[in-house]
Amino acid sequence: MLNPPFRRLASANAAPATPDGPALQHVAGCCEPPEGGDEAPSGRVRLSDLDTNFYCSVIGTCLTTAELRKLIARFADVQGASDLHVHHEAVRLATQNAIVSKALQKALDHRHAATIQRLSSLHDVQALTAYWEEALHQGEIPGAYWAVLMHRKGTPELRNRAFGDIHMLSHLVGAANRADIRRLAALEHDNVELRDRLDRHQLRSQELIEERDKSIAHLKLELIEASRANATPIATVPAKARLEESEKAAVLIAVQTERRERAEQASAFAATEVARLTEELEHLRAHAMALGRELGAAETQLKMHAGEGASNACLDQQLQGRRILYVGGRPSSAPAIRDLVQRHGGELRRHGGALEDRSGLLAAAVSWAEVVVFPVDCIDHESVDNLKRLCTRQQVRYLPLRSAGIASFAAAFSGPPVEDAGEAGASSSPICPRHG
Repeated sequence: MLNPPFRRLASANAAPATPDGPALQHVAGCCEPPEGGDEAPSGRVRLSDLDTNFYCSVIGTCLTTAELRKLIARFADVQGASDLHVHHEAVRLATQNAIVSKALQKALDHRHAATIQRLSSLHDVQALTAYWEEALHQGEIPGAYWAVLMHRKGTPELRNRAFGDIHMLSHLVGAANRADIRRLAALEHDNVELRDRLDRHQLRSQELIEERDKSIAHLKLELIEASRANATPIATVPAKARLEESEKAAVLIAVQTERRERAEQASAFAATEVARLTEELEHLRAHAMALGRELGAAETQLKMHAGEGASNACLDQQLQGRRILYVGGRPSSAPAIRDLVQRHGGELRRHGGALEDRSGLLAAAVSWAEVVVFPVDCIDHESVDNLKRLCTRQQVRYLPLRSAGIASFAAAFSGPPVEDAGEAGASSSPICPRHG
Protein backbone atom coordinates (compact mmCIF):
# COMPACT_ATOMS: atom_id res chain seq x y z
CA MET A 1 0.00 0.00 0.00
CA LEU A 2 1.62 3.27 -1.11
CA ASN A 3 -0.34 5.50 1.29
CA PRO A 4 -1.27 3.56 4.44
CA PRO A 5 -3.75 5.16 6.87
CA PHE A 6 -1.00 5.59 9.48
CA ARG A 7 1.74 8.03 8.47
CA ARG A 8 3.97 10.67 10.05
CA LEU A 9 3.75 14.44 9.45
CA ALA A 10 6.48 16.98 9.91
CA SER A 11 4.73 20.30 10.55
CA ALA A 12 5.18 23.36 12.69
CA ASN A 13 2.51 22.24 15.16
CA ALA A 14 3.69 18.57 15.34
CA ALA A 15 2.99 16.64 18.53
CA PRO A 16 5.87 16.41 21.04
CA ALA A 17 8.14 13.37 20.90
CA THR A 18 7.64 10.48 23.30
CA PRO A 19 10.29 8.22 24.86
CA ASP A 20 9.55 5.64 22.17
CA GLY A 21 10.04 8.11 19.32
CA PRO A 22 8.22 10.98 17.59
CA ALA A 23 4.47 10.96 18.03
CA LEU A 24 2.12 10.07 15.15
CA GLN A 25 0.34 13.16 13.87
CA HIS A 26 -3.29 12.71 12.78
CA VAL A 27 -4.38 14.03 9.42
CA ALA A 28 -7.82 15.58 9.45
CA GLY A 29 -10.16 13.56 7.32
CA CYS A 30 -7.82 10.56 7.13
CA CYS A 31 -9.02 8.20 9.83
CA GLU A 32 -12.18 9.82 11.21
CA PRO A 33 -15.41 11.04 9.60
CA PRO A 34 -15.56 14.71 8.68
CA GLU A 35 -17.37 17.05 11.05
CA GLY A 36 -20.96 17.55 10.17
CA GLY A 37 -21.07 14.37 8.03
CA ASP A 38 -24.04 12.04 8.05
CA GLU A 39 -23.91 9.03 10.33
CA ALA A 40 -25.56 5.66 9.93
CA PRO A 41 -29.07 5.33 11.42
CA SER A 42 -27.59 3.54 14.46
CA GLY A 43 -25.18 6.42 15.13
CA ARG A 44 -22.23 4.52 13.63
CA VAL A 45 -19.73 5.82 11.07
CA ARG A 46 -20.39 5.14 7.39
CA LEU A 47 -17.90 3.36 5.12
CA SER A 48 -17.80 6.40 2.82
CA ASP A 49 -16.59 8.55 5.76
CA LEU A 50 -13.38 6.52 6.15
CA ASP A 51 -10.19 7.21 4.25
CA THR A 52 -10.15 5.11 1.07
CA ASN A 53 -6.87 3.47 2.15
CA PHE A 54 -8.91 1.44 4.65
CA TYR A 55 -11.13 -0.08 1.92
CA CYS A 56 -8.69 -2.79 0.86
CA SER A 57 -8.22 -4.24 4.36
CA VAL A 58 -11.93 -3.94 5.24
CA ILE A 59 -13.16 -5.65 2.06
CA GLY A 60 -10.47 -8.35 2.13
CA THR A 61 -10.82 -9.16 5.85
CA CYS A 62 -14.51 -8.70 6.65
CA LEU A 63 -16.17 -10.28 3.58
CA THR A 64 -15.64 -13.73 2.08
CA THR A 65 -14.66 -14.04 -1.57
CA ALA A 66 -17.99 -15.69 -2.41
CA GLU A 67 -20.01 -12.89 -0.78
CA LEU A 68 -17.88 -10.21 -2.43
CA ARG A 69 -18.20 -11.81 -5.89
CA LYS A 70 -21.98 -12.05 -5.54
CA LEU A 71 -22.27 -8.40 -4.47
CA ILE A 72 -19.94 -6.93 -7.13
CA ALA A 73 -21.72 -8.94 -9.84
CA ARG A 74 -24.60 -6.47 -9.43
CA PHE A 75 -22.36 -3.60 -10.58
CA ALA A 76 -19.73 -5.14 -12.88
CA ASP A 77 -19.10 -8.19 -15.02
CA VAL A 78 -17.04 -10.62 -12.89
CA GLN A 79 -17.70 -13.76 -14.93
CA GLY A 80 -14.42 -15.69 -15.16
CA ALA A 81 -12.49 -13.05 -13.18
CA SER A 82 -10.05 -14.12 -10.46
CA ASP A 83 -10.70 -13.37 -6.79
CA LEU A 84 -7.88 -10.80 -6.85
CA HIS A 85 -9.48 -8.99 -9.80
CA VAL A 86 -12.87 -8.97 -8.05
CA HIS A 87 -11.23 -7.55 -4.91
CA HIS A 88 -9.48 -4.76 -6.86
CA GLU A 89 -12.71 -3.94 -8.70
CA ALA A 90 -14.63 -3.78 -5.40
CA VAL A 91 -12.10 -1.36 -3.88
CA ARG A 92 -12.12 0.82 -7.02
CA LEU A 93 -15.92 0.97 -7.24
CA ALA A 94 -16.26 1.70 -3.51
CA THR A 95 -13.98 4.73 -3.82
CA GLN A 96 -15.79 6.09 -6.90
CA ASN A 97 -19.45 5.05 -6.58
CA ALA A 98 -21.59 5.96 -3.57
CA ILE A 99 -24.12 3.25 -4.45
CA VAL A 100 -21.46 0.53 -4.27
CA SER A 101 -20.21 1.99 -0.98
CA LYS A 102 -23.72 1.82 0.50
CA ALA A 103 -24.19 -1.73 -0.74
CA LEU A 104 -20.91 -2.78 0.88
CA GLN A 105 -21.95 -1.02 4.11
CA LYS A 106 -25.22 -2.92 4.13
CA ALA A 107 -23.58 -6.30 3.43
CA LEU A 108 -20.95 -5.81 6.13
CA ASP A 109 -23.52 -4.66 8.70
CA HIS A 110 -25.70 -7.68 7.94
CA ARG A 111 -22.81 -10.17 8.14
CA HIS A 112 -21.45 -8.83 11.43
CA ALA A 113 -24.73 -7.77 13.06
CA ALA A 114 -24.10 -9.79 16.23
CA THR A 115 -20.69 -8.18 16.84
CA ILE A 116 -22.04 -4.69 16.10
CA GLN A 117 -24.88 -5.25 18.59
CA ARG A 118 -22.38 -6.40 21.24
CA LEU A 119 -20.23 -3.27 20.75
CA SER A 120 -23.23 -0.93 20.90
CA SER A 121 -23.04 -1.09 24.71
CA LEU A 122 -19.46 0.29 24.72
CA HIS A 123 -19.26 4.06 25.12
CA ASP A 124 -15.56 4.93 25.45
CA VAL A 125 -12.36 4.30 23.54
CA GLN A 126 -10.75 2.33 26.43
CA ALA A 127 -13.49 -0.29 26.28
CA LEU A 128 -13.19 -0.47 22.47
CA THR A 129 -9.41 -0.94 22.75
CA ALA A 130 -9.83 -3.72 25.32
CA TYR A 131 -12.38 -5.47 23.09
CA TRP A 132 -10.06 -5.28 20.07
CA GLU A 133 -7.17 -6.79 22.08
CA GLU A 134 -9.39 -9.64 23.26
CA ALA A 135 -10.65 -10.28 19.71
CA LEU A 136 -7.05 -10.50 18.45
CA HIS A 137 -6.19 -12.96 21.22
CA GLN A 138 -9.24 -15.14 20.48
CA GLY A 139 -8.83 -14.97 16.68
CA GLU A 140 -12.30 -13.41 16.09
CA ILE A 141 -10.95 -10.72 13.80
CA PRO A 142 -13.34 -9.96 10.84
CA GLY A 143 -16.40 -8.87 12.84
CA ALA A 144 -14.35 -7.05 15.49
CA TYR A 145 -12.34 -5.14 12.84
CA TRP A 146 -15.46 -3.88 11.06
CA ALA A 147 -17.30 -3.00 14.30
CA VAL A 148 -14.33 -1.11 15.79
CA LEU A 149 -13.67 0.90 12.59
CA MET A 150 -17.34 1.92 12.30
CA HIS A 151 -18.00 2.62 16.01
CA ARG A 152 -19.00 6.20 16.73
CA LYS A 153 -16.53 6.39 19.66
CA GLY A 154 -13.58 5.06 17.65
CA THR A 155 -10.56 7.38 17.44
CA PRO A 156 -8.03 7.76 14.61
CA GLU A 157 -5.36 6.18 16.81
CA LEU A 158 -7.50 3.07 17.47
CA ARG A 159 -8.36 2.71 13.77
CA ASN A 160 -4.67 3.01 12.85
CA ARG A 161 -3.77 0.41 15.47
CA ALA A 162 -6.39 -2.06 14.21
CA PHE A 163 -5.19 -1.56 10.64
CA GLY A 164 -1.56 -2.18 11.68
CA ASP A 165 -2.49 -5.37 13.63
CA ILE A 166 -4.24 -6.80 10.56
CA HIS A 167 -1.23 -5.93 8.39
CA MET A 168 1.26 -7.69 10.71
CA LEU A 169 -0.65 -10.98 11.12
CA SER A 170 0.80 -12.58 7.99
CA HIS A 171 4.36 -11.62 9.04
CA LEU A 172 3.91 -13.27 12.43
CA VAL A 173 2.68 -16.50 10.81
CA GLY A 174 5.73 -16.67 8.55
CA ALA A 175 8.16 -16.02 11.43
CA ALA A 176 6.70 -18.86 13.54
CA ASN A 177 7.03 -21.28 10.63
CA ARG A 178 10.69 -20.40 10.11
CA ALA A 179 11.49 -20.95 13.84
CA ASP A 180 10.05 -24.49 13.72
CA ILE A 181 12.11 -25.31 10.63
CA ARG A 182 15.34 -24.13 12.30
CA ARG A 183 14.67 -26.27 15.37
CA LEU A 184 14.01 -29.34 13.22
CA ALA A 185 17.29 -28.83 11.35
CA ALA A 186 19.19 -28.59 14.67
CA LEU A 187 17.65 -31.85 15.92
CA GLU A 188 18.55 -33.66 12.71
CA HIS A 189 22.17 -32.46 13.07
CA ASP A 190 22.29 -33.74 16.70
CA ASN A 191 20.90 -37.08 15.57
CA VAL A 192 23.69 -37.50 13.00
CA GLU A 193 26.35 -36.74 15.64
CA LEU A 194 24.85 -39.28 18.08
CA ARG A 195 24.77 -41.96 15.41
CA ASP A 196 28.46 -41.33 14.62
CA ARG A 197 29.32 -41.56 18.32
CA LEU A 198 27.42 -44.84 18.66
CA ASP A 199 29.25 -46.30 15.65
CA ARG A 200 32.60 -45.38 17.21
CA HIS A 201 31.63 -46.97 20.55
CA GLN A 202 30.52 -50.18 18.86
CA LEU A 203 33.73 -50.35 16.81
CA ARG A 204 35.86 -49.81 19.94
CA SER A 205 33.92 -52.50 21.83
CA GLN A 206 34.50 -54.97 19.02
CA GLU A 207 38.22 -54.19 19.02
CA LEU A 208 38.45 -54.74 22.79
CA ILE A 209 36.66 -58.09 22.54
CA GLU A 210 39.00 -59.21 19.78
CA GLU A 211 42.05 -58.13 21.83
CA ARG A 212 40.78 -60.09 24.84
CA ASP A 213 40.20 -63.24 22.80
CA LYS A 214 43.67 -62.95 21.23
CA SER A 215 45.29 -62.48 24.65
CA ILE A 216 43.54 -65.54 26.09
CA ALA A 217 44.51 -67.66 23.09
CA HIS A 218 48.10 -66.42 23.23
CA LEU A 219 48.40 -67.26 26.96
CA LYS A 220 47.01 -70.74 26.41
CA LEU A 221 49.44 -71.30 23.55
CA GLU A 222 52.40 -70.12 25.67
CA LEU A 223 51.41 -72.45 28.50
CA ILE A 224 51.19 -75.42 26.13
CA GLU A 225 54.52 -74.63 24.46
CA ALA A 226 56.22 -74.08 27.78
CA SER A 227 55.00 -77.39 29.10
CA ARG A 228 56.16 -79.21 25.94
CA ALA A 229 59.57 -77.50 25.77
CA ASN A 230 60.39 -78.19 29.40
CA ALA A 231 62.17 -81.50 29.79
CA THR A 232 60.92 -81.84 33.30
CA PRO A 233 57.51 -83.44 33.46
CA ILE A 234 54.69 -81.24 34.58
CA ALA A 235 54.24 -83.36 37.62
CA THR A 236 57.79 -82.50 38.76
CA VAL A 237 57.29 -78.69 38.34
CA PRO A 238 57.09 -77.10 41.75
CA ALA A 239 53.53 -76.45 42.88
CA LYS A 240 54.41 -72.85 43.73
CA ALA A 241 55.48 -72.07 40.14
CA ARG A 242 52.34 -73.60 38.68
CA LEU A 243 50.23 -71.56 41.09
CA GLU A 244 51.98 -68.32 40.10
CA GLU A 245 51.41 -68.99 36.40
CA SER A 246 47.73 -69.74 37.02
CA GLU A 247 47.31 -66.54 39.05
CA LYS A 248 48.91 -64.45 36.30
CA ALA A 249 46.59 -65.97 33.68
CA ALA A 250 43.56 -65.40 35.94
CA VAL A 251 44.50 -61.76 36.48
CA LEU A 252 44.89 -61.11 32.76
CA ILE A 253 41.57 -62.80 32.01
CA ALA A 254 39.84 -60.77 34.74
CA VAL A 255 41.26 -57.49 33.41
CA GLN A 256 40.16 -58.24 29.87
CA THR A 257 36.73 -59.39 31.04
CA GLU A 258 36.23 -56.17 33.01
CA ARG A 259 37.23 -54.06 30.01
CA ARG A 260 34.81 -55.99 27.79
CA GLU A 261 31.94 -55.55 30.27
CA ARG A 262 32.55 -51.79 30.53
CA ALA A 263 32.63 -51.49 26.74
CA GLU A 264 29.38 -53.47 26.41
CA GLN A 265 27.66 -51.30 29.04
CA ALA A 266 28.78 -48.10 27.29
CA SER A 267 27.57 -49.47 23.96
CA ALA A 268 24.18 -50.45 25.42
CA PHE A 269 23.75 -47.03 27.04
CA ALA A 270 24.65 -45.25 23.78
CA ALA A 271 22.18 -47.42 21.84
CA THR A 272 19.40 -46.62 24.35
CA GLU A 273 20.17 -42.90 24.15
CA VAL A 274 20.15 -42.95 20.35
CA ALA A 275 16.81 -44.77 20.33
CA ARG A 276 15.32 -42.22 22.73
CA LEU A 277 16.61 -39.24 20.75
CA THR A 278 15.46 -40.82 17.47
CA GLU A 279 11.97 -41.26 18.88
CA GLU A 280 11.97 -37.66 20.12
CA LEU A 281 13.19 -36.46 16.74
CA GLU A 282 10.42 -38.33 14.91
CA HIS A 283 7.85 -36.88 17.30
CA LEU A 284 9.18 -33.34 16.83
CA ARG A 285 9.37 -33.84 13.05
CA ALA A 286 5.72 -34.95 12.97
CA HIS A 287 4.80 -32.02 15.24
CA ALA A 288 6.69 -29.58 13.02
CA MET A 289 4.97 -30.98 9.91
CA ALA A 290 1.56 -30.61 11.60
CA LEU A 291 2.41 -27.03 12.59
CA GLY A 292 3.57 -26.34 9.05
CA ARG A 293 0.29 -27.62 7.62
CA GLU A 294 -1.68 -25.56 10.14
CA LEU A 295 0.38 -22.43 9.45
CA GLY A 296 -0.04 -22.95 5.73
CA ALA A 297 -3.79 -23.30 6.12
CA ALA A 298 -3.90 -20.18 8.35
CA GLU A 299 -1.81 -18.22 5.85
CA THR A 300 -4.14 -19.29 3.02
CA GLN A 301 -7.14 -18.07 5.00
CA LEU A 302 -5.42 -14.74 5.75
CA LYS A 303 -4.61 -14.28 2.06
CA MET A 304 -8.22 -15.05 1.20
CA HIS A 305 -9.37 -12.44 3.73
CA ALA A 306 -6.92 -9.91 2.33
CA GLY A 307 -7.86 -10.76 -1.27
CA GLU A 308 -4.31 -11.81 -2.17
CA GLY A 309 -4.98 -15.38 -3.18
CA ALA A 310 -7.56 -17.73 -4.66
CA SER A 311 -9.82 -19.86 -2.51
CA ASN A 312 -8.51 -23.13 -1.04
CA ALA A 313 -9.54 -25.84 -3.53
CA CYS A 314 -9.06 -28.65 -0.99
CA LEU A 315 -11.31 -26.96 1.55
CA ASP A 316 -13.90 -26.26 -1.14
CA GLN A 317 -13.81 -29.91 -2.27
CA GLN A 318 -13.99 -31.41 1.23
CA LEU A 319 -16.42 -28.98 2.89
CA GLN A 320 -18.77 -28.17 -0.02
CA GLY A 321 -22.20 -29.56 0.87
CA ARG A 322 -20.89 -31.56 3.88
CA ARG A 323 -22.46 -31.71 7.34
CA ILE A 324 -19.73 -31.39 10.00
CA LEU A 325 -20.25 -32.12 13.71
CA TYR A 326 -17.66 -30.48 16.02
CA VAL A 327 -17.54 -32.10 19.48
CA GLY A 328 -15.71 -30.42 22.39
CA GLY A 329 -13.26 -27.58 21.81
CA ARG A 330 -13.32 -24.01 23.10
CA PRO A 331 -16.46 -21.87 22.75
CA SER A 332 -14.31 -18.87 21.76
CA SER A 333 -13.03 -20.57 18.58
CA ALA A 334 -16.40 -22.02 17.52
CA PRO A 335 -17.63 -18.89 15.61
CA ALA A 336 -14.43 -18.73 13.53
CA ILE A 337 -14.62 -22.45 12.65
CA ARG A 338 -18.31 -22.17 11.76
CA ASP A 339 -17.53 -19.16 9.54
CA LEU A 340 -14.77 -21.16 7.78
CA VAL A 341 -17.09 -24.11 7.07
CA GLN A 342 -19.93 -21.87 5.84
CA ARG A 343 -17.53 -19.88 3.68
CA HIS A 344 -16.64 -23.07 1.80
CA GLY A 345 -20.22 -24.25 1.40
CA GLY A 346 -20.54 -26.64 4.36
CA GLU A 347 -22.73 -26.78 7.45
CA LEU A 348 -21.40 -27.03 11.02
CA ARG A 349 -23.00 -28.03 14.29
CA ARG A 350 -21.24 -28.07 17.65
CA HIS A 351 -21.73 -30.29 20.70
CA GLY A 352 -19.99 -29.57 24.01
CA GLY A 353 -19.05 -33.22 24.51
CA ALA A 354 -19.47 -33.17 28.30
CA LEU A 355 -21.09 -36.12 30.07
CA GLU A 356 -24.03 -34.03 31.29
CA ASP A 357 -24.82 -32.79 27.75
CA ARG A 358 -24.62 -36.16 26.07
CA SER A 359 -27.79 -38.11 26.85
CA GLY A 360 -29.72 -38.53 23.60
CA LEU A 361 -28.38 -35.35 21.98
CA LEU A 362 -24.95 -36.62 20.92
CA ALA A 363 -26.36 -39.74 19.22
CA ALA A 364 -28.85 -37.63 17.24
CA ALA A 365 -26.11 -35.17 16.24
CA VAL A 366 -23.84 -38.00 15.05
CA SER A 367 -26.61 -39.49 12.91
CA TRP A 368 -27.07 -36.05 11.27
CA ALA A 369 -23.37 -35.56 10.46
CA GLU A 370 -21.26 -36.86 7.59
CA VAL A 371 -17.94 -36.16 9.38
CA VAL A 372 -17.37 -35.85 13.15
CA VAL A 373 -14.28 -33.96 14.38
CA PHE A 374 -13.00 -33.42 17.91
CA PRO A 375 -9.82 -31.76 19.33
CA VAL A 376 -7.89 -34.21 21.48
CA ASP A 377 -6.71 -31.44 23.84
CA CYS A 378 -10.21 -30.15 24.74
CA ILE A 379 -12.32 -33.28 25.37
CA ASP A 380 -12.21 -35.97 28.08
CA HIS A 381 -11.26 -39.59 27.36
CA GLU A 382 -14.63 -41.07 28.31
CA SER A 383 -16.42 -38.75 25.88
CA VAL A 384 -13.97 -39.72 23.12
CA ASP A 385 -14.64 -43.44 23.71
CA ASN A 386 -18.40 -42.88 23.63
CA LEU A 387 -18.14 -40.73 20.50
CA LYS A 388 -16.04 -43.35 18.65
CA ARG A 389 -18.54 -46.04 19.63
CA LEU A 390 -21.47 -43.98 18.26
CA CYS A 391 -19.62 -43.18 15.02
CA THR A 392 -18.75 -46.85 14.47
CA ARG A 393 -22.31 -48.03 15.03
CA GLN A 394 -23.79 -45.39 12.73
CA GLN A 395 -21.06 -45.72 10.06
CA VAL A 396 -19.97 -42.06 10.37
CA ARG A 397 -16.36 -40.97 9.81
CA TYR A 398 -14.63 -39.35 12.79
CA LEU A 399 -11.46 -37.25 12.63
CA PRO A 400 -9.33 -36.29 15.70
CA LEU A 401 -7.69 -32.84 15.59
CA ARG A 402 -4.35 -31.94 17.17
CA SER A 403 -5.74 -28.84 18.92
CA ALA A 404 -8.89 -26.75 19.23
CA GLY A 405 -7.60 -23.88 17.06
CA ILE A 406 -9.03 -22.94 13.67
CA ALA A 407 -5.63 -23.59 12.03
CA SER A 408 -5.72 -27.25 13.11
CA PHE A 409 -9.27 -27.60 11.73
CA ALA A 410 -8.33 -25.99 8.39
CA ALA A 411 -5.19 -28.15 8.07
CA ALA A 412 -7.19 -31.36 8.67
CA PHE A 413 -9.40 -30.58 5.66
CA SER A 414 -6.62 -29.18 3.43
CA GLY A 415 -5.08 -32.57 2.63
CA PRO A 416 -6.34 -35.37 0.35
CA PRO A 417 -10.16 -35.70 0.07
CA VAL A 418 -11.82 -37.50 2.95
CA GLU A 419 -13.14 -41.03 2.38
CA ASP A 420 -16.72 -41.98 1.90
CA ALA A 421 -18.53 -41.73 5.25
CA GLY A 422 -19.82 -45.30 5.22
CA GLU A 423 -16.48 -46.90 4.43
CA ALA A 424 -14.52 -44.69 6.82
CA GLY A 425 -16.90 -45.27 9.71
CA ALA A 426 -16.64 -49.04 9.25
CA SER A 427 -12.83 -49.14 9.38
CA SER A 428 -11.83 -46.19 11.60
CA SER A 429 -12.23 -48.02 14.96
CA PRO A 430 -11.73 -51.57 16.27
CA ILE A 431 -14.83 -51.28 18.45
CA CYS A 432 -17.46 -53.93 17.73
CA PRO A 433 -20.53 -52.22 16.16
CA ARG A 434 -22.86 -54.73 17.82
CA HIS A 435 -21.44 -55.09 21.36
CA GLY A 436 -19.61 -51.75 21.75
